[in-house]
This record gives sequence, structure tokens and C-alpha cells, in this order.
Amino acid sequence: MKRLALVLICLVALVAPATAQRHADLVVYGRVWTGDSARPWAGAVAVRADTIVAVGDRRAVRALVGPGTQVLDNGRALVVPGFGDAHTHFIDGGIQLMSVDLRDAGSPQEFVRRLASFVRHQRPGRWITGGDWDHERWPGSPLPRHQWIDSVTPDNPVFVSRLDGHMGVANAVALRLAGIGRQTPDPPGGVIVRDSAGEPTGVLKDNAMDLVSRLQPEPASEEADSALARAMRHAAAHGVTTVHVMSYTWADFAAFRRARARHALITRIHVYLPIATWRILADTVRALGRGDDWLSWGGVKGFMDGSLGSTTAAFYAPYLDVPGSRGLLVTDSAVMRTMILGADSAGLQVAVHAIGDRANAMLLQFFADAIAANGQRDRRFRDEHVQHLRQGDIPRFGALGVIASMQPYHVIDDGRWAAKRLDPARLAGSYAFRSLLASGAHLAFGSDWTVAPLDPVGGLYAAVTRRTLDDRNPGGWYPEQRITLDQALRAYTAGVAYAGFAEDRAGVLRRGMQADLVLLDRDLFRTPPEQISRARVRATVVGGRVVYRRN
Repeated sequence: MKRLALVLICLVALVAPATAQRHADLVVYGRVWTGDSARPWAGAVAVRADTIVAVGDRRAVRALVGPGTQVLDNGRALVVPGFGDAHTHFIDGGIQLMSVDLRDAGSPQEFVRRLASFVRHQRPGRWITGGDWDHERWPGSPLPRHQWIDSVTPDNPVFVSRLDGHMGVANAVALRLAGIGRQTPDPPGGVIVRDSAGEPTGVLKDNAMDLVSRLQPEPASEEADSALARAMRHAAAHGVTTVHVMSYTWADFAAFRRARARHALITRIHVYLPIATWRILADTVRALGRGDDWLSWGGVKGFMDGSLGSTTAAFYAPYLDVPGSRGLLVTDSAVMRTMILGADSAGLQVAVHAIGDRANAMLLQFFADAIAANGQRDRRFRDEHVQHLRQGDIPRFGALGVIASMQPYHVIDDGRWAAKRLDPARLAGSYAFRSLLASGAHLAFGSDWTVAPLDPVGGLYAAVTRRTLDDRNPGGWYPEQRITLDQALRAYTAGVAYAGFAEDRAGVLRRGMQADLVLLDRDLFRTPPEQISRARVRATVVGGRVVYRRN
């Protein structure tokens, strides 16, 4: 009997740990949209450590619940893969969260009032930046002037940007520090806006913005680290688990690496560095590889043109409201082509901003030239924004394998006023989601934060309805380009993963994939499309860890 008891004790010792090991660390119940075309729906997801170990019905997955399992029960509301955002300016976003907010200022008077209120709490000499103003909200859409704000900002240099980041207004202090006056010439790829007497108004467009922005001190490392932490908390509250960051400087990259070294990341970050520094990035990849599942790199970002809102996007035909202008190229075309071919030859992924139809057509040709010069491979060129296309250029995305990295919120924002800039023929090729999908293109959706809110739910609403923010297009602005909720969700999940070479481990809820999930407060598939934007995030899980939970 003693020998039998000893054998039983040994068996229990061997079996008990194995049984405990089979228990999940986290189980999520709900109406689960997996994104997996082979099995699109489930009732539960089980996670062990940072990996999905089971996706199935509630009864089957319940067997994995043990005494130490954390359970999130979302009832009949929707559970989806973690949202990706394919285009952000992430640390800038974190800084903007603590800066003056001018985005919804509805008049010049409100614009001035908010600046005056903010400056009163800043020390003299401190630069005032950010802002994200939108003059299209103001009666008559006047551009701001430095005289509006000089009297309320006498002791601080001010340079606050339009929300698209392609135009800003400087006060007299900033203009003086930059040496900008009547005789200052427009730089290549930029415009110094002047009044009827030839004097600068304070508004600077595209490359002219550098005349002032180069004087602004870089954020200290502590400030950048704090901004990153704020940005990640903001992302988690909106269900964003992965961001692609279009960095203007390598200082951002350093901040991301510091956070990764401290194991402080709660958002997965995929970084694109300035295309002019492609040789440095190529050396970095050779020395350090391409990162890991939390912080990765290996791509570069460039600019073809400006923006529609700043009338600097490059078109073949003139603007209707500025008939003397077809926009501008912010990078010399020969230089851009050379950089694209060079970066591609080094095995780097290339992403380039293009808004106007001319900029997009030129970029597609540069991509085709690179393929011809450097040979076939899985390179995944990215066209960032893809806002206005000639009909004949749409099929080239599928043919060339170019990813259309787009931001749906821009549709419902720009659609309020785009008709005063562009004729119907050009507008018919604007934000052509459905046509691009039909061409075989991969869509990767994002926000361009801080240009637009970091809010995938709002982006889903925009892609599915195309109802402009002013409610003047209840049936949708160019409604033939609306897409389904399923298609829009894929562009925010699997599409973002594909754009970052991560589709083998992210973007779909399937056994063996990263445990990144979002719990919403309703089932979007059973919600009227016009009410999708009302949905809110209940919880966000990244790498198996609950990083946000709404009280």
C-alpha cells in the first residue's frame, strides 16, 4: 500500500503542473470577428503569455479557464484583432496632447482667444507650437495673419500649424528670429504668403515652414519619452495596438529604442525614417537587424508634394480657387527618383507621401522604374495618402503591388470643401477605396495623427459611410467608393500588418498569432452604419496584457 501511495503521489506531481500549464492566462468572450477568412467568427479567444492558443466557441475555450485565468466577457458585443494605424506622427501626437488645441476653433476670434489663454501659462521665450488649426471652419475661410496674434504673444515665438502639417502661421517674434521679411525669397518647394504690399503675412507653406521650424529646439529626451508615454496611453484608449510612425527625425527613433530597452512599450511600433537618410538606415539594418515584435524598422519615408488644404498638392490642372497654381513638388523629382532607387537597392521599404494626381502618377512611375532597375522581389512599396488619382492610374497599384496607405477620416473632412478646389472629374478619383480594392491593391488604413484623430472607429465610419462632417452628404460623398465594414476592418488590421511585413504574426485572431485584441461596446455588424462612430472601446489587449480598460 505504501508503494502504491508513493506511485500515486508521483503521478499527481507530474500531472498537476501539466494540467495547470494547459490553462490560459487570459480568455476573452464575445462575438469575435477573427479576420480569418477560413473561420471569420468565433465566441472566445484564449491567450497564454503573449500568444493566442485557441479561438473557438465559448464552451470549448471555457475548458482552458483555470483559477489564475483572467476573463474578459464582452457579452454579445464585438471583439476584433487589435487595430493598426498605418500612418502616424506618434511622438508629435504625444506632444500635441499637451499643446494648444486649435483644431475645432470655429472662428478667427476663437483661434486668437485659445492662443492667448494658452500663452498666459507659458514662460517667456518658450516656443508655442502645435495647434492644428483649420481655416476651412471659419466664415469665408481666411488664412490667419501674424497681426491677429502679435498682441497676445509678445514674449513668445509662435509657429502653429494647420492640421495637415503643410502650412503654419508665425507671429512677429518668430518671423524676426527667422529673418523673414519682404526681401526673403520663396525656397524651392515652399511659399511665403504675402499681402498685397508684398509683406509676409506669417503664413508659410511646405518647405518655407523650415525657415522657422529649424529654429525650434528639439524636445529634450525626457520630453520625448513623456510624449511617447502619453501617445501610447492615448492609442490604447482607442484600441490601437500597432502604429506605423513616419518620423521626421532620428530623435524619435532614439526615444523608441529607449522605451524598448526599458520594456516600457505598450504599443507595437514600426518606424519609417527620412528617405534622405536611407544610407544611414541601411547601415543600421546591417548592424542591428530590423528589430523585433515590439519595435521594428527598415523603411524610409519621403514627400512628393504638399496638401489639398494648403493648395500645395501637385495636380496636372490648376486649382479652381487658385487658378494660377497647380500646387508644388516639395522634393525635386530627379532627387526623389534617385533616392527611391537607392533605398530600394539597399533592400529598404519605401513609403512616399503623394496627394495630388500629378504627384501620385509620378510616384507610381518612380516605383516602376525601381522595379525595372533592381529586379523583382517582395518590396511592398507604399503610397502614403493616395488622395486624388487619375482613373488610369488606379489599376497600376495592383499591377505594381503598391500598397495604398490611406486615412479614411480625410474623406469626411476634406469632402466638406474639396469641390471649391477641384472639378468633378478630379473628385471622382478621390479616396477611391473601392476602385483600388477592385484593382487588386492592398489597403492599409490609418489616421495621419495629429492631422486627424487617432480613432479607428471614426475611420471605419468614414470608410463605410463617407458622410462628411458637416452632414451635407447623408448618402455619402462620392458614395460609389464606399466599402463594407468587413473590408474596412481588414484594412485596419490585416492590411496594416501586411504593410509592415507582419502578416505572419499579426492582424488576425488565429492560434499562434500575437495576442492583440480590442473589445468594443457594441456589435458594429449589427449597428446602423450612421451610428458606427458612437462605438467605444471597452478594453485593449496587447501581447496578452490588458493595457486599457474603461471603467
